[in-house]
Amino acid sequence: MYNWEEVRDLVNKFIDELQFEREPRELYAPIRYTIEQSGKRVRPVLFLMAYNMYKESLDGAFYPAVAVETYHNYTLIHDDVMDRASIRRGKPTVCAKWGDTAAILSGDTMLVLAYEFLSHVPADKLPAMLSLFTETAKEIGDGQQYDLGFETRDDVKEEEYMEMIRLKTSVLLAAALKLGGILADAPAEDLENLYAYGERMGLAFQLQDDLLDVYADQALFGKKIGGDICCNKKTFLLITAMNLASAEQLVTMKEWMEKSEFDADAKIAYFTNLYNELGVKGICERRIQALFDECDGYMEKLSVAPEKKRYLKEFADSLLNRNL
Repeated sequence: MYNWEEVRDLVNKFIDELQFEREPRELYAPIRYTIEQSGKRVRPVLFLMAYNMYKESLDGAFYPAVAVETYHNYTLIHDDVMDRASIRRGKPTVCAKWGDTAAILSGDTMLVLAYEFLSHVPADKLPAMLSLFTETAKEIGDGQQYDLGFETRDDVKEEEYMEMIRLKTSVLLAAALKLGGILADAPAEDLENLYAYGERMGLAFQLQDDLLDVYADQALFGKKIGGDICCNKKTFLLITAMNLASAEQLVTMKEWMEKSEFDADAKIAYFTNLYNELGVKGICERRIQALFDECDGYMEKLSVAPEKKRYLKEFADSLLNRNL
């Protein structure tokens, strides 16, 4: 069994050996730039840790694991174009560095590469894995459209938001775990529990991102603190605050949100103070913990021995305890 750091290092080594140095360079340089910004490699690590619970050797599992990572990075490139984002993981985004046209085309190529990598599995596994991968990709598109639609709405409900982040974020983590299980011949019941585990983890992970956007250490977070506040992004924090705010507070909130020109620091300070006053941070933290507690329940249901679950649990704990 491998712990998550060992798995991440193996993923990075595999990616380093992939050949992206081909022509036209203007197309592949942004791909290499994106895929090499590693982080924790959450999705391929989940794939391989699920696989490793049922198979000792990871040989033959790296290509499909990296398919999930490549697909994820494709979505980030296109998200940054849509969001006009300039910073990702502490570095300039592809659209900021090379322009929107290059970002769109490089992203499209990464999507194709993801399917190419996924095809490196035994023929008897490909139909189920391809079906799950494609359905997941469609759901992520659904989630992105819901997210874009929320930008022009002031009446987004908490349950709508949770469904949006399930689609946009959670399903890929869930699919990564289930895909690893499918490749490893895991029992059908385990596959469903792995998927449910990943869904809850993904929800918690996104709520934590919402929290970190306001309360993280700028030097460690890798992107501007308060970015969600400045662009009026409908996050768990904002939706919860709108539900708890007094009529007077709602008026002030909407005044800030309707301004086309504003002092960013002042707007961030106002909403941060409001979240503190309404206890929004604590509400979000408790929801995150409840989701991770649900993860533990699904983990217990897996048919493998407890020692084989330990490393996946440790990885989940490391995500919960991000102190960016």
